[in-house]
Amino acid sequence: MPFRKAASALTRRSIVMGGVFALALATTTMYGTRTIQAAGTVNILETGSSLLYPLFNLWVPAFAKVDPNVRITTQSTGSGTGISQSVAGLAQIGASDAYLSNAMMKLHGDMLNIPLAISMQMVNYNLPGLNKDHLKLNGPVLAGIYQGKITKWNDPAIAKLNPGVTLPDHAIIPVHRSDGSGDTFIFTQYLSFSDAGWNSSLSYGTTVSWPAVSGGLGAVGNPGMVTALKGNPYSVAYIGTSYQDAVEKDGMGIAQLGNRDGNFVLPTTATAKAAAAQMVPKTPKDERISLIFAPGRESYPIINYEYALVKRHQPSAETAAALRKLFTWAISGTGGNAPHFMDAVHFVALPEAVVKLSQAQIAEIQ
Repeated sequence: MPFRKAASALTRRSIVMGGVFALALATTTMYGTRTIQAAGTVNILETGSSLLYPLFNLWVPAFAKVDPNVRITTQSTGSGTGISQSVAGLAQIGASDAYLSNAMMKLHGDMLNIPLAISMQMVNYNLPGLNKDHLKLNGPVLAGIYQGKITKWNDPAIAKLNPGVTLPDHAIIPVHRSDGSGDTFIFTQYLSFSDAGWNSSLSYGTTVSWPAVSGGLGAVGNPGMVTALKGNPYSVAYIGTSYQDAVEKDGMGIAQLGNRDGNFVLPTTATAKAAAAQMVPKTPKDERISLIFAPGRESYPIINYEYALVKRHQPSAETAAALRKLFTWAISGTGGNAPHFMDAVHFVALPEAVVKLSQAQIAEIQ
């Protein structure tokens, strides 16, 4: 699905989160306890999605065994920065949870949108005494919360979804991303596709004009969302599943989300695969598609392709070859999409049909 709005804020630079992880040639061990810049080394900068960042950092040392002459630097800057820096040629790889809009593709026709894996997004809450209960929430209720129309946890709309649960008479603290974010893109798509009021007033994008809500908080990156959630009892937030282990370690709640069929499901491999089965056949050749709010009784409503945004024409044949090799390895079931990588970040491997589409796009990098 194309953007409803071209996000004009895509050129904003976001605050760098998570630091920089660099891979260089190892001279003493495979993990590079001592590094040098050798002749023939290809430097690749990956920047963007904080949701994809943990997976890329697992891939980097593994890919060193495949090609030690490729030096990869990763930055968790948010999808907005990943988009802007990749289209400007400042980064070889823009990691993004959002595909480029039709408007952006008209301006930057040399860009490829290559899915590398399928991610999920959680809706989490910090509700003392109820964090283990997997409260039920849906798009209309969340839209009401983030618009300031639903302000208390014991609001009748939330109580109706959770019969028998004693909800506190306490103000809700909604937490949103303040940087240009693919997580915001997919979260607001869920709200737009499930709530007509949100769709007509705010729609979706990597940035939106968040309504002023009393007590509401902004945070930078998924790590910032985790920190804000933990530090603010009675808060609610949207966080990528690559941070699920941190959320569970902090004892925060994970909501069951209402899907298109009206059922409430948790973010699991099974529910992600159920949603993917509905949407994968609709994936076009350029692979720009929303997987949000898929039909199906067991479908989790917020799943997403994690994209590498990359220029079709590279400044050198060596860089193009390194990118082709990296991406081909990354989407392979025996490489970067192997179960131990996917399980570590609670992602789902690309189905074979999508692997073939991504391979076709990878072959265009020259």
